[in-house]
Amino acid sequence: MKEAISGDPDSTFVFLCNFEVERRWAENYKGLPGPQVSASDKTVQRMEQLGALLGAEGDFLILQEPLDSSFRGYAASLGLPTPTELIPENRPEGAGTSAAVLSSPDLLARLRELGDAGAYLMPMGTSAEEQKISEATGLRLAGAEADIAEKVNSKIYSRRVTEELGLRTIAGRCCEHIEELDDALSWGLRDSPAVIVKEAYGVSGRGLIVLDSAKKADRLLRMLRRRATQTGSDRVDVVVERLLAKKSDLNYQFVIGCDGTVHFNFVKEALTENGVHKGHVMPAGLTPAQFTEIEEASQAIGARLYSDGFYGVVGVDAILGADDVVYPVLEINARLNMSSYQGRAIEQLAPAGSSVLAKHYSLRLNGPLSFEEVRTALKPYGDVEGDTGLAISCFGTVNAQAQVSPADFDGRLYALLFAPDKERLLQLDAVATEGLACLTTEKSATR
Repeated sequence: MKEAISGDPDSTFVFLCNFEVERRWAENYKGLPGPQVSASDKTVQRMEQLGALLGAEGDFLILQEPLDSSFRGYAASLGLPTPTELIPENRPEGAGTSAAVLSSPDLLARLRELGDAGAYLMPMGTSAEEQKISEATGLRLAGAEADIAEKVNSKIYSRRVTEELGLRTIAGRCCEHIEELDDALSWGLRDSPAVIVKEAYGVSGRGLIVLDSAKKADRLLRMLRRRATQTGSDRVDVVVERLLAKKSDLNYQFVIGCDGTVHFNFVKEALTENGVHKGHVMPAGLTPAQFTEIEEASQAIGARLYSDGFYGVVGVDAILGADDVVYPVLEINARLNMSSYQGRAIEQLAPAGSSVLAKHYSLRLNGPLSFEEVRTALKPYGDVEGDTGLAISCFGTVNAQAQVSPADFDGRLYALLFAPDKERLLQLDAVATEGLACLTTEKSATR
């Protein structure tokens, strides 16, 4: 990644894992009616700690809250020493990390020193805020500027580029006005039991609805027309697709170098539930022909994005149909993706030829957990020196909501699991789930 983007595999990167970037890009577009998720969600903010296992020891990681010291020591014991942490001295309530950086003169001064030394700023995705940080500090962006990044991350852009390249597409239409949506819904429901309507900048299940009847479609259109009357604009930026019977979801990543060269990285099976990301499995279980089709699609997409001025990391969601036909583009995410944060740890820890599961475990808690409590609960399954094991990849999200509701909250633990084959991988997942359930039950029983 470093060599492709900067030309130097030993360059220094300052990672900024701004998981809220899709909401920044969406600000100039009209989505679907309904409540918007707050950018201040504590769990989303703590997900930035996933960057601790992506950056190398000589890199830097900007965080709103420091890493747990026990987790930092644990990562080092796995051979994954974490980057140097940089914490904004001013962290306004509800502000994202980029906004906190821009309001912290001391941190900006430190970043200028790194910029003077030739370091790069590597955000998850580049919006206007991250570009301001680059301009204010002299840190070179490790990828395209904000206006290009915003353009190529739209689902409307994804669909139009896929059609232009002649890649196999799911039957669907792009809509930028209500009447276009009305026509698309009538078309979609004519020969399909349901359609999916997706906001141009929706992410992880947000801004996505499934309509399985004309009645539901009419209800959505009425809501949109009511909004248009109130705002004076009939704009709506969405994609409509007919529901496709599928065998699995796929995610693949490649890097477009600063010279336009496309470097294919991997393809994984993506685990989703109602459009919400749950994890990844490797290998993806594709035939050689299916794998080749994915690789060829990455080269075509990469060349097309580069012609629009984009370079950097790209993740693409795809679908393997129930008939084993590959649909190579569901959407293009020209940014770091959840699978990006797993790369360094998998390369370091996964035995050759093993099966890998990356996922998060949901924990219902009535009080904060220490890292050692979680570690102890999982220790029987954590022998990463053998061919079967589990490694914790992010602890910061476990207690993130404790600040909001200290007596009763949902935690989230990210982990990587390794086994010789998929069957034993799923067995390991089952016993790890049981171990964590016992831990939360015991905590509940003693409070």
